[in-house]
Amino acid sequence: MVCLVSRTGRQFQRYNKGRRQVVGCIPYRFKLSSDGKFSDEFEILVISSQKGHAMMFPKGGWELDESVEEAAARESLEEAGVLGNIGHQLGKWDFLSKSRGTYYEGLMFPMLVTEQLDLWPEQHARQRIWMNVVDAREACRDWWMKEALDVLVERLSSPLNQPKENKTISISIETMC
Repeated sequence: MVCLVSRTGRQFQRYNKGRRQVVGCIPYRFKLSSDGKFSDEFEILVISSQKGHAMMFPKGGWELDESVEEAAARESLEEAGVLGNIGHQLGKWDFLSKSRGTYYEGLMFPMLVTEQLDLWPEQHARQRIWMNVVDAREACRDWWMKEALDVLVERLSSPLNQPKENKTISISIETMC
């Protein structure tokens, strides 16, 4: 059972040198081949902004009571309705918030999706769409998220660059509410 309410407010947000820290995931899955086996091809999940004017990856504030991986998993659950395995951090970017006019620090992680939920907290505010990498990169509004996607593609395309293990982050009802 999943709590269907997103966390709100900024009173518990983390800041680094005056910059709000936001954390996100690039949800992905491997495509199935015609024989029912996983192929080397993968798809990327993009979501609409709340106002529906742009496409992006799930991201939001990193709160004081959670690890960075827990925050990334929570944001993916709240905004995209997916659960999965969080991989090693893709990078850290400083970017200018278009709506606030201030700089934020963004940390992005890959998430190998293991479950896509029918009901999730922001299902009425966002659309989610699985795309190939080229279309996902084109659709994504933010330059820093495109760079994170490039890092993920490079990592998944080279067996030498793949992480040896993924962290499994479980989200409980207590974490969400």
